[in-house]
Amino acid sequence: MKYLFFVVALFVSVDLMSQSVAVHKDPRIDVLLKKQAEVNNVSTRSAAKRRTARGYRLLVANTNSRSEAMAARTKILTYYPELKPYLSHQAPYFKVTAGNFLTRSEALAYQKRMSSILPGAVVVNATIEVKPEDVEDKE
Repeated sequence: MKYLFFVVALFVSVDLMSQSVAVHKDPRIDVLLKKQAEVNNVSTRSAAKRRTARGYRLLVANTNSRSEAMAARTKILTYYPELKPYLSHQAPYFKVTAGNFLTRSEALAYQKRMSSILPGAVVVNATIEVKPEDVEDKE
C-alpha cells in the first residue's frame, strides 16, 4: 500500500512539473518601467546637486489639525513665494516650517517681516538644503 501511494505521488509530481506557464504581459508595462527609470535618474542627479547643512527655519505652525497646517502652508506660498514651505507630520502634530537660512540673523529678519501675517513664527534649528555656492559665499 505504501509503495502504491509512493508511485502515484511520483507520477503526479512528474506530471505537475512537466506543465509550463505562459506569461502574457502588457507592452505598456515596458514603457512605464522605462519612464520610471528616467525619473529615478533625474531625481538622483538633482539629489546629488542638493546639499544639506545646519541652519535655521521658521516654525510657522505646530498643530494637530491638518487643515490648519495646510492653511499656514498656503499663506507662506501666497505671501512669501521665495520661501520653501515644509510640511511634516509627527503624530499627532503637523509642523509647517519655512525657509533655508544659514544664519540666525537672516531668519530673525524674515520673522519680523512675517509677523503681521503669521504672528506665531519662531526660529528653530534645522538641517537645511543649501546650494554649494551659498556655502562657499558664507565661509
